[in-house]
Amino acid sequence: MHRGEPSPVPGRGGNRTSRAGSKHVAEIDGHLVDLLNRSTQELRLAWRELYRAGPPQGLSRDLLIRALAHQLQERAAGGANRALRRRLQTLAGEFAKNSRSFDPALVPKIGATLVRQWRGHAHTVLVRDDGFEYEGQLYRSLSVIAKRITGAHWSGPRFFGLTKRTGVSVSAEAGE
Repeated sequence: MHRGEPSPVPGRGGNRTSRAGSKHVAEIDGHLVDLLNRSTQELRLAWRELYRAGPPQGLSRDLLIRALAHQLQERAAGGANRALRRRLQTLAGEFAKNSRSFDPALVPKIGATLVRQWRGHAHTVLVRDDGFEYEGQLYRSLSVIAKRITGAHWSGPRFFGLTKRTGVSVSAEAGE
């Protein structure tokens, strides 16, 4: 390997659940240690080759190393699955819109059960890694489920009590 070149990483993509062999792990560890031994200029060159653009202005050496190490590890392990990327995009969009409903503490965890009483009937939704399960069917959105239940357009997170209303605490809403 030549100094200043990005470390080669085998296997773009791949299965996150498969365990890499100890030789592969040692190879990745070696590439990560190599980052620490590179000059800042070499790190900037590696960034350019990896991202096809120069690093952000004023990015410290420490952050260059961390970002490059993260990218190397992600390539070796396969990265985040589609459901996680989609959820992160949704959260980023809400955050960018400065949405009042954005509160990471209110994001339901996979396996959680959401229950909502509506017109005398309890409606149960299971949070899955690839969406929401309601009455045996999979949905990408809580809003679609809320519309199916009520017949009207609702914010799904609000319908199921996952948003904060200004001036009202979540614990106060839970006691309603």
